[in-house]
Amino acid sequence: MSAPDALVHVVDDDLSMREAVSSLLRSVGLRIETYVSAAEFLERWVQPSRHPECLVLDVRMPGLGGLELQRQLGQAQQRLPIVFITAHGDIPMTVRAMKAGAVEFLPKPFREQDLLEAIEASLARSRDALRDHEGMRALQARFDSLTPREQDVLQLLAQGLRNKQTAYRLGITEVTVKVHRHNIMEKTQASSVAALMGMLERLRHAGPR
Repeated sequence: MSAPDALVHVVDDDLSMREAVSSLLRSVGLRIETYVSAAEFLERWVQPSRHPECLVLDVRMPGLGGLELQRQLGQAQQRLPIVFITAHGDIPMTVRAMKAGAVEFLPKPFREQDLLEAIEASLARSRDALRDHEGMRALQARFDSLTPREQDVLQLLAQGLRNKQTAYRLGITEVTVKVHRHNIMEKTQASSVAALMGMLERLRHAGPR
């Protein structure tokens, strides 16, 4: 499972567990960063990352616990895939973690293969999220390249106005509206008006980036 671009963060107050997990993951070619506490992780973790990463997180630690760290990351809209490990888990705790988006919840002691498979799934999720993020950034850049007047035409087009109505609303000729629409389609690389509206909808749902 060699993935030289990937990074696994291991947060556990148990030194022997940190060392065992680190040794296992390095043996399959993964880069590792270890942390003795959730607070240390929050202090050292650098965002945004351009590489796939995930978090192997103990549930019960002095100070900030694993579930609380998961909650804080969620509130900050940091979609870091998490694999929980714990010696003191129960069903309600597992359900809470999984409902909040955890990839896996492994009781200690766990099989090495189970941990490796959970991490592989986490890194795959991270890669997908990075691709989506980069795709949205590229899409936003195309729309940002529109001139202010093209933005005006696009806004009225999204409202369903025809060329003649758009021209009247903006005080320009219908021919000029057609030129602006042509430029909008080229700059956004939209194959049709329906595709253009779909792009706009994706950007609206994505929110600010």
